[in-house]
Amino acid sequence: MALTPSTMLPLGTAAPDFELPDVVSGKKISLSSFKDKKAILVMFICRHCPYVEHVKHELARLGKDYVPQGVGVVAISSNDAKNYPDDSPAKLKEMALELGFNFPFCYDETQAVAKKYAAACTPDFFLFAAPYGRGVASPPQLAYRGQLDDSRPGNNKPLNGKDLRSAIDAVLAGRPVTGTQRPSIGCNIKWKPGNEPTY
Repeated sequence: MALTPSTMLPLGTAAPDFELPDVVSGKKISLSSFKDKKAILVMFICRHCPYVEHVKHELARLGKDYVPQGVGVVAISSNDAKNYPDDSPAKLKEMALELGFNFPFCYDETQAVAKKYAAACTPDFFLFAAPYGRGVASPPQLAYRGQLDDSRPGNNKPLNGKDLRSAIDAVLAGRPVTGTQRPSIGCNIKWKPGNEPTY
């Protein structure tokens, strides 16, 4: 495990498009799947990472709290399943069903989507919103990237999703996200040999 921070993609970046299979339903999920949503939360996670294991129940709660409020949520795993079989689509499906995810969990086999988002670690969070005062726009723009909250395995800080929840609440209210955005920290994405990004 290599402890890795978020790359902190520039705020205002347009949401990169993608088309990936949901490991539970088999349906293809793309950015347009969320075209009527007020915001889109893209989470890069996996099954085996202890940092994701630490927050997995909060991720499920985020979906239950915010999907009914008009937030599109999608989880993506880009890890090399050949060398990390716990992150295979079948195992990801088990995870989604065990946790009761009410949002799609997609597998990025080529790792191209992770590269588009400059995702670096698990978990890594990207919240996109329409430009303020203009209603829903296509593509949405990056309003928040970084950590879920200050909690990490073993540091005994509250696991409540406060940073990400505050950002989502601001976007839903049509307000800019304020405050310092701190990088997420977790295991590095497990790139296929020779496929490591340069960012």
